[in-house]
Amino acid sequence: MTAPTAPAARGASGCRAVPAGERGSATAELAVALPAVVLVLLALLFAATAGSAALSCADAARVGARSAALGFDAGEVRADAQRVAGPGARVEVVEDGDWVRVTVTRDVRLGGARLGGTVTVTGRAAARAEPGT
Repeated sequence: MTAPTAPAARGASGCRAVPAGERGSATAELAVALPAVVLVLLALLFAATAGSAALSCADAARVGARSAALGFDAGEVRADAQRVAGPGARVEVVEDGDWVRVTVTRDVRLGGARLGGTVTVTGRAAARAEPGT
């Protein structure tokens, strides 16, 4: 059988008294955990930035492929895809018979000069020329 434990001592304010050896432990734990939390948040921000750029490239490639399917020439297809992808994007148009493949590539800078790096994202789409074009 175990002996009953005494209730925790309460201070004048009614709060549980903290033993002298444990004072400041919450602050120390926060100081240790805070850098990890900041790193996780930065990683999420970088991933969201790269993901957004990848979606932009995929959308631009689809626009270019659709323009090619409608019968526009390669210069117009590049211009349409470039307009959607934004500045700094590279657009490649490859015609293969009735089919056209559009590839849009963009370098995305993650973070500032000291943080992160550069990631290359790519979007690809293909379309077949529509009848009568």
